Amino acid sequence: MFKDPGRGGAPVRVAVDTMGGDFGPPETVKGALQAMDAHNIELLLVGDREVVEAELAHYDIKGKSVQVVASEGKIGDDEHPIEGLRRKPKSSILVATKLMKTGDADLLVSMGSTGASMASSVFILGLMEGLERPCIGGPFLGVAPRTVLVDMGSNIDCRPSLMVSFGALGSVFSHEYLGIENPRVGLLSVGSEAAKGNRQVHESYQLLEESHLNFIGNVEGMDFFTDRVDVIVCDGFVGNIIMKFTEGLGTALSRYVEQRLAGHLPVDELGKVSDDLWQTTNMPRTMGGPLFGVNGMVMIGHGSCRASGIAGAIDTGVRCAGIGMVDSMRQELARLSSAGALKS
Repeated sequence: MFKDPGRGGAPVRVAVDTMGGDFGPPETVKGALQAMDAHNIELLLVGDREVVEAELAHYDIKGKSVQVVASEGKIGDDEHPIEGLRRKPKSSILVATKLMKTGDADLLVSMGSTGASMASSVFILGLMEGLERPCIGGPFLGVAPRTVLVDMGSNIDCRPSLMVSFGALGSVFSHEYLGIENPRVGLLSVGSEAAKGNRQVHESYQLLEESHLNFIGNVEGMDFFTDRVDVIVCDGFVGNIIMKFTEGLGTALSRYVEQRLAGHLPVDELGKVSDDLWQTTNMPRTMGGPLFGVNGMVMIGHGSCRASGIAGAIDTGVRCAGIGMVDSMRQELARLSSAGALKS
């Protein structure tokens, strides 16, 4: 049995890959310490010891449960994940994941290479029974904070059975984390009619319709904003393109608004408007989400996250751990497997 940390007043032990991301360790350490103000947590800061300790020297951590766990180097986004894990057995993501495996940590947070984080989690923690691959999911847009997207980019090519498991995992998250009683699951396509879409969509549609999920059929890109659906399912190829498109759109619109309103609003007010606009067109806080389907609570975020994003990822992970998200997903997959919905 996997325990549910965060219950009974016990602190949640959080392993942070401080070397991951574009701004680690300065921002990862800062964000991890910020999270201590909101939660009863113990920090395990994984990274090159001298570098991490140099960052900690900027803060007053007296009386706080903060431990540095030494690692050597990191796996970059430009490296092949599997090869990187082989060449760097003491890299920060591997050391942090092993803390989860040994039971020394309850939650893992990384803004590093998505591929390396996934591979490390699968190899060390293992996949839930009946699942072929894990996926990244969660709220997708600030303007639609209760709409869950799966997959955000972890699986480029997906068989129909995998799309069903995405829907199941997203449904559990929507129910347990967002409190939606019977989440509506939709399949992203080019039209709402059942006949629309490519072969993958057609075959996935049939399996989803036969599952016990609250499947409402095909949905379109506009339905991110219509409140017609709670969980939107697509493969990671499409999901990642959408994610990056909205990120770029938010940046472009923010700059446009700043230029158009310059001189009409005070500088501080203009900055707030620009920031609010960016937030509505991007994923809330972490620009990432939980890694669904592995035997442990793992949070993966965007490499460009700053301290607030790190703190947000820890907040989400602590809440997921506290409600037993991993066990709930495992139970849901068991139901689908027994019904034959996960067969190839």
